[in-house]
Amino acid sequence: MNGLPWREHYPAGTQPDIGEPPARNVPELLRPSAALDADAVAFTQCMPNGMNGSLRYGEVERLADEFAVYLREVVGLDAGDRVAVQLPNCLSYPVVAFGILKAGCVLVNTNPLYTASEMTHQFRDSGARALVIIDMFADRLPQVLPATRIESVVTVRISDFFPAVVAGIIRATQRYWSRTIPPITVEHTPLQAALAAGRDRLERGAEAQAYLEGIGLDSVAALQYTGGTTGVSKGAMLSHGNLVANTLQMLEMCGSHLRPGKETVLTALPLYHVFAFTVNLIGFYYRSGRNILIPSPRPPSNLRRAFENYPITWLSGVNTLFNALLNERWFLEYPPRHLRASVAGGMALHQSVAEHWRDVTGTPIVEGYGLTESSPVLTFNPLGGSVKDGTIGIPVPSTEIRCLDDAGNPLPPGEPGELVARGPQIMQGYWQRPEETQQTLADGWLHTGDIAEMDEEGYFRIVDRKKDMVLVSGFNVYPNEVEECIAALPNVREAGVIGVPDPKTGEAVRAFVVADEPAPSQSDIIAHCREYLAPYKVPRSVEYRDELPKSPIGKILRKELRTEVGAKPASGTTGSTPEATTGSQEA
Repeated sequence: MNGLPWREHYPAGTQPDIGEPPARNVPELLRPSAALDADAVAFTQCMPNGMNGSLRYGEVERLADEFAVYLREVVGLDAGDRVAVQLPNCLSYPVVAFGILKAGCVLVNTNPLYTASEMTHQFRDSGARALVIIDMFADRLPQVLPATRIESVVTVRISDFFPAVVAGIIRATQRYWSRTIPPITVEHTPLQAALAAGRDRLERGAEAQAYLEGIGLDSVAALQYTGGTTGVSKGAMLSHGNLVANTLQMLEMCGSHLRPGKETVLTALPLYHVFAFTVNLIGFYYRSGRNILIPSPRPPSNLRRAFENYPITWLSGVNTLFNALLNERWFLEYPPRHLRASVAGGMALHQSVAEHWRDVTGTPIVEGYGLTESSPVLTFNPLGGSVKDGTIGIPVPSTEIRCLDDAGNPLPPGEPGELVARGPQIMQGYWQRPEETQQTLADGWLHTGDIAEMDEEGYFRIVDRKKDMVLVSGFNVYPNEVEECIAALPNVREAGVIGVPDPKTGEAVRAFVVADEPAPSQSDIIAHCREYLAPYKVPRSVEYRDELPKSPIGKILRKELRTEVGAKPASGTTGSTPEATTGSQEA
């Protein structure tokens, strides 16, 4: 027990090990939830104006069966074939995703906003034979498809499964008002036609259940693309066993706080991202919860109708989402009345944001940690146990974590080093990249590339990404620490910190700030940092932006900031003026 001090801090009733999985694959894990109450609402898609549509558990299972049969019997896919999915949060997503898994095929989640070149890379690298894409972006396909193995395209409407009148209004608005529906010039099958074809085969004797006979815990369920710990985008092979285990690990940590059949979770994070995919989609479906799907959370006012119209009890998000909501007047004046808890991940949760969130909502917000390569959850602050602000909590059951020095030796509590982990949620490896797999999965341990430290009780704190560390005159500066210091200032919405070349110190700290009026001046920011940080950590320059580049889940992309500034040296403490600096494009 001495080597695993965190086990002493699991909430009462939490098992330190999840034991043997109760299912051989994800569909088998989820099937009992649908059978429990087929008439319960599983998913509701809420548009910014409040228009909505819903699917019940029985409908999701039936439609997923139809899509599975379509893929196997009509398209002609085999078990293990890859199917790319390029959809925002919408009712079609669970139907398609569960259908792919029921077909014994491999899901390849793809960002709908990808450029043609990014799509080509991911489709070609994965070897996808079929694609499901939102019709709004299908105009990229003539450029993409010839360079891939894709043989079949299924198109989805954002209004699929909405009531007919509401769907007609949405469709007319898209076509004639916003003009967001381009002509589709490649051969394709609308989703509703694909489901009808699958339904026809089912009525003629096809059995969707038969496709899962050879699909077990070691079978690949998803290729989840990531820059990973080493750079170029590659597919993390997540098995059915990885996803089943991580779902059970996460729910074990939630304990009685996540009540079967009684929770409503707001899903603003994209389901194609592994955080929402495992936690929101699989986890809450397994617990028979209701999922409120938000197609686009930007601007944050897009979430207003969902909060007003549904009894939201859970919210998962990243620091930027929580901070954005806390800057919305409607949210501050009418905080959600039914909220029970919120989960933060994807990036560091600033303590000032966590404290403000608790003050406004009167509910806990707990931080967890994980990577695409770990399906994703590795640690979690235990609800019902001792929550420590500023930490990522303790390892979830059946998980071991260490901090290593540069020589690979375990470090004692309080010493920062690279975080490594092992457990049943760790990926099988990178798709068709054995050398990078060997580099990242060394001796059975996932090397995360994150610098962390563990305290005496087994709680971990992320210091920063190893590659984001700034070296000032030989001293390590971790951007997270500087960003959180700046974010504590009034009217600062976001802060991003990087290192830039400096002839005297090697590197210097530069801060990029998004602020409301009246914005703190550059001298205010630097003076504030001098009060709370060592001199070498204080920004040498400050730039104001209208927005910062972000990932699809809202994580600030420091690498894009570094690319923007290139080799430009720090320019002294005066920085640039707010008026002279333009906002960067959102990733």
